[in-house]
Amino acid sequence: MRILMLSPYPPYPPRGGGALRIYHLLRALADRHPVTLLSFAPDEAAAAAMQPLRDLADLRIVIGPPARSLRQRAVTTLFSPLPDMALRNASQSYTIALSKLLAAERFDVVLAESIEMAPYLLGARSSGARAMLDEFNAEYLLQRRAALNDLRRAPHPKALIGGGYSLIQWFKLAAFERHVLQTIDRALVVSAEDEAALRRLAPRARLRLVPNGVDCCHFTPLAVPPANDLVFVGTLDYRPNVDAALWFAREVLPLIRMQHPELRFRLIGRRPHPALRALHDDHTVIVTGEVEDTRPALAAAAAVVIPMRIGGGSRLKLLEALAMAAPVVSTTMGAEGIPGLRNGEHLLLADTPAEMAAAVARLATDRPFAQRLGHAGRAFVCAGYDWAQIAPKLEAALQE
Repeated sequence: MRILMLSPYPPYPPRGGGALRIYHLLRALADRHPVTLLSFAPDEAAAAAMQPLRDLADLRIVIGPPARSLRQRAVTTLFSPLPDMALRNASQSYTIALSKLLAAERFDVVLAESIEMAPYLLGARSSGARAMLDEFNAEYLLQRRAALNDLRRAPHPKALIGGGYSLIQWFKLAAFERHVLQTIDRALVVSAEDEAALRRLAPRARLRLVPNGVDCCHFTPLAVPPANDLVFVGTLDYRPNVDAALWFAREVLPLIRMQHPELRFRLIGRRPHPALRALHDDHTVIVTGEVEDTRPALAAAAAVVIPMRIGGGSRLKLLEALAMAAPVVSTTMGAEGIPGLRNGEHLLLADTPAEMAAAVARLATDRPFAQRLGHAGRAFVCAGYDWAQIAPKLEAALQE
């Protein structure tokens, strides 16, 4: 098969959940098929950093998408029938590049990565290629959860604004995702929960489960000195991650430090949101930002915390932490999408500040238990979620 992949941002270097998934799916496909990757890059430096992908695919790069102002987003939120995610990657340059590719070459499959690229996928259907969408989340469900989470905090002004925005996006995304799923040939989903949510929207949609994975040869336990860090890894301007980190810092960390004043909360990831940068005090909360390699921090962590309250799909950050044999404390939502994980055997689950503080205290106090938990977590994910095991599922989805 000749495959054209459409990417909303550079999948290399593979940092951040979406980029990691795109990169590993690209690698899996390139082992067996000729692949062309048409990807956005925000600037020339990012485009240059993508050059290693030329060993895997015919790489085509479009600089963009054009920035949208807050005013533009506000206007479209109020007046456009399309959700923000369907508008954020609109680019005449990308449209032209895609049209030229489809006119010059014959592709068997066009695979769009994330709902952001669905408008291009819908336009590509006339080429005769099978149109497939890789759904990173059931996006309408994510916005529903965000809306309900913010509106519970009313009358806080920022919560009302955020909740109102998410409420509008929830309904727009439900209509848009339904239309896309009813129009294209197939959609890939990352979890059974997302599959059920999307099937509620479009009962006749052709969905195939291709879960997230982890490279267990890369993410492997390291012998490093232990630290007193409670580590959170993720893209730090992504709304569900911002919400999780703020909740943990404000509601959970004070309870933990009453028993364990030596423990610190360390945030690792790209583009820290101003609200998270404001937490940094060099003592109790440390906002490290992006690092070249997260493995040493994961390996040394007293615990990896995944306090998600908004979201969907499944967490690559969770799979990576478990593969490193790090002891993990997560909310139930943070562990969603990975069936078979057992509380007390592979990780600890906690959904209230008191429960999460108690779970962290247990790991900090009982190091042998924390080590057993970590080793069991690694055995679990490497037995079922290594990317090498995900590749055949992707192949089957494309061949059907």
